[in-house]
Amino acid sequence: MSRRFLMCPPTHFDVAYAINPWMDPDRPVDRHRAVAQWEALKRTYELLGHKVDVVEPVPGLPDMVFTANAGTAIGGTFLPSRFRFEERRGEEAPYTAWFEDHGWSVVEGEVPVNEGEGDLLKVGDLLLSGTGFRTTTEAHSLAQEVFGLASVELRLVDPRYYHLDTALAVLDERTIAYLPEAFTPGSRRVLERLFPSAVLASADDAAALGLNIVSDGVNVVLPDGAPRLAAEIEARGYVVHPVDMSELVKAGGAVKCCTLELRD
Repeated sequence: MSRRFLMCPPTHFDVAYAINPWMDPDRPVDRHRAVAQWEALKRTYELLGHKVDVVEPVPGLPDMVFTANAGTAIGGTFLPSRFRFEERRGEEAPYTAWFEDHGWSVVEGEVPVNEGEGDLLKVGDLLLSGTGFRTTTEAHSLAQEVFGLASVELRLVDPRYYHLDTALAVLDERTIAYLPEAFTPGSRRVLERLFPSAVLASADDAAALGLNIVSDGVNVVLPDGAPRLAAEIEARGYVVHPVDMSELVKAGGAVKCCTLELRD
């Protein structure tokens, strides 16, 4: 099934500050390589038959490439993000303007701290809602009201997996993959009950950001640093498409972080 995605080229990508454990401003960044990796990801989507819209990058916003954090876009309505850290708040206005210019209904007024599809993942008729580091529980409640989807709160405990999309991937409307130890015991029990057939990732899979996945229900695009996870997903009948995201991983993002699904 063809999907529609929003992406932003890493024209101004850099690790200029540290707001997660992956980021080290003293570690060199190869921007040309990051652009090449991003272009390969975009080309993968297009070869799979998906439509990719592109938002113009803004100088001084090195993390704007991570469009999944721009907000949540479901059913023609866009819930904008409100970033936890000041360093990323400049992204809010250009992303909101893009959605307004493209005819989306944008939720107005002050919204609670939330980082879009980084922490709000739709699976079937549920909204899996991450918290613990970035997105607030107040944002979970607002998202449920805005989209009419039952919100299932999941609490993250490992700072390396600061967004839900670094610890959990949606493979189709009934299937997920996740790293159990990234969650509190209660959240693990919720996931076990809701998804008894889930793919369980290893610590090594997650440490390669292997769970930062985009799936159309058949094709699964994931970072190439998690071959064990890729093999497990392939054994379940999916077609896997590993891509090199090593330069963008330096900022704590990979395939899903670079991709906001537009569910209009």
